[in-house]
Amino acid sequence: MTGERTPELDVGEMVAAVEEFNGFFIRLPSIQRLSFTTLSVLHTLARRGPVRLGELTATEQVTQSAVTQMVTRLERDGLVERRPDPTDGRAVLVHITAAGAEVVAARRADRTARLAPVLERLSAEERSAIAAALPALRRIAELGGAP
Repeated sequence: MTGERTPELDVGEMVAAVEEFNGFFIRLPSIQRLSFTTLSVLHTLARRGPVRLGELTATEQVTQSAVTQMVTRLERDGLVERRPDPTDGRAVLVHITAAGAEVVAARRADRTARLAPVLERLSAEERSAIAAALPALRRIAELGGAP
């Protein structure tokens, strides 16, 4: 190992690669065609659990009014529900329903099925490099979501 150096991370190059990948990735599912923000809310609730409307406003980077309207539509469609916040009787928490969780799970399964053949076209070294990067990518997401 003497003499080997880890190449420095070019943040701009990483940003460009992630943007290119995201452009491809967000278009993979062929089911449940909902708006990006709507799907983002469902994924946030599936990942983080129940949250207040104000937290959704912050995580989804939309106005309080837009989040309220979206949650109302999602509630009407049976994908989320509002329940009283047990720690504050004046507030409500938005919960994902079983139907909403199924939308998230179905989209993940569809993405998995559609991405697998693309990954098979990569070399073993490329697949290994992606596998090795997964913990770091998860850590970036964790750090980026931290207050």
